[in-house]
Amino acid sequence: MMQPVDHHLAEFNFGTLRHAWDDPRVADFVQGLDLVNGIAERAPGFVWRLTDADMEAAQASAAAVAIGEDRLASTLSVWQDLASLEHFVWNTLHRQFYARKAEWYDAIGNGNLVLWWVPVGHRPGFDEGMARWQHREANGDSDHAFGWSYLKEAQGWKTHQCTQLAAE
Repeated sequence: MMQPVDHHLAEFNFGTLRHAWDDPRVADFVQGLDLVNGIAERAPGFVWRLTDADMEAAQASAAAVAIGEDRLASTLSVWQDLASLEHFVWNTLHRQFYARKAEWYDAIGNGNLVLWWVPVGHRPGFDEGMARWQHREANGDSDHAFGWSYLKEAQGWKTHQCTQLAAE
């Protein structure tokens, strides 16, 4: 699928931490969030991300509560294009954090990623991201909501030998 004209790429991912946010076993993850988010915000092609405060408020919303999890960790961001997002995910410090996901996240119910095209200037919210993810879960990849494997030009998840979860 080619990037539509006048659109950017939105990404939403979430998972459940193995331990509470204040547990020492996830301290490296928690302490690294500001650094990784700062790298994202300075990365070429970065457009926008839902702020930590807005994400915390959204995760306390009805949609998040429906998941029934207070250890939910989520990211919602917008990128100029696939190449920009792939560069950040696979060629920055983020990759080292991704490599440790099994240490920090529960094995079941993680790898929850959805991508979709948004008109330039649109800032999706948590509920929109969750709705896109739910649509993908129910219907599979489509132009409405998709994973890495749906984008033929996406190669980073393959070349970095990530698990099948990354393709989902």
